Amino acid sequence: MKRILAIAVITFLSFKASAQDTGTDNHQITVVIPNIALLDLESSATKNFTSTFVQPTPLEAGQKINAPANNSDTWLNYSSILPSTIVLSRRVDVKLNTPVPGVDISVVAGASASGFGTKGTPTSAVTLTATNQPLINSIGSAYTVTGANNGHNLTYAFTAADANYGNLRAASTVVTVTYTLVDN
Repeated sequence: MKRILAIAVITFLSFKASAQDTGTDNHQITVVIPNIALLDLESSATKNFTSTFVQPTPLEAGQKINAPANNSDTWLNYSSILPSTIVLSRRVDVKLNTPVPGVDISVVAGASASGFGTKGTPTSAVTLTATNQPLINSIGSAYTVTGANNGHNLTYAFTAADANYGNLRAASTVVTVTYTLVDN
């Protein structure tokens, strides 16, 4: 009887052991990718700069002042991971806090020569106003690489158009240009 019971227990345990393990197994891994929308301005010098209109030389009555040289020292970098629903793309908007009377300030973004993913497409030059305007469209999940000489090179141009010349006043005016990464 003990022998039969021992054989039954061994047989039962062998079935239970073989039912637990097989030649394969699996487990789940949850991969989390965050929604990212980061923007930064970089420069090899300083991102704050001065642009000065100058008198022509030699000084001669009746001449118009000369506009400052274009400034291309600033680079726009971004990192973007789109959410899985609703947002199809992002864009970069730009605006000026306060226009300078008689002066038009425009900015144009070059194509991004660095980074990977669906980098944005620059618009044509934008004359800055106090209202947000698109500068770079159709940004998907992408990154431009960080730092000066990466991302989109920004070129600023300054003009004192003849039609607005009467609005010019001698002053040193500080303006703030704001870039915003916006969901479309």
